[in-house]
Amino acid sequence: MTINWHMAEFVRSAAKAADFPRDGLPQVVFAGRSNVGKSSVINRLLNRKNFARVGSAPGKTTHINYFRIDEKLYLVDLPGYGYAKVSKQERERWGRLIEAWFSDTRRIAVGILIVDARHKPTVDDCTMAQVFLSSNRPFLVVANKLDKLKKSEIEGNIKLIRDTLALADSVPVVLFSAERGEGKEELLRQMMNHL
Repeated sequence: MTINWHMAEFVRSAAKAADFPRDGLPQVVFAGRSNVGKSSVINRLLNRKNFARVGSAPGKTTHINYFRIDEKLYLVDLPGYGYAKVSKQERERWGRLIEAWFSDTRRIAVGILIVDARHKPTVDDCTMAQVFLSSNRPFLVVANKLDKLKKSEIEGNIKLIRDTLALADSVPVVLFSAERGEGKEELLRQMMNHL
């Protein structure tokens, strides 16, 4: 399948399961904690500055956002998790929405968990990794903010990410910088392997 990544359109923000598109197009789903740079990674993949909205404050994505690419697939942006300033009620609503989304794993072409390359993954990151792994669908991890690491820190940080998330060797970890574009070609290649 060849894909024109410039042919991108925002389709909808889903607030409930009834809003999920059911047209059978493959879906590449992005998850990660608030402020890890999900929207920035999506924008970098599409060569667009503000296509996926980059919030001025973490926790701004409160629905599941769908972007249709070249009429062939969706990029799906899940709400960021782990942001303390969101009410308990709102966090529970997000949880139910994400559970509803994962209730039909057939819609997942590939799952992408974005973590911060500088830090040990959080408990929430580990939970999300387990959700992806238990879906039995292709899954990979993007270690974003690579530009903020010293070269000497990279190897140790990637090992820490792999160990903390309990990743099998078969799960790729893509080093990425939304800021500089490093890792973009590798991420696109990994995604295309599953489409």
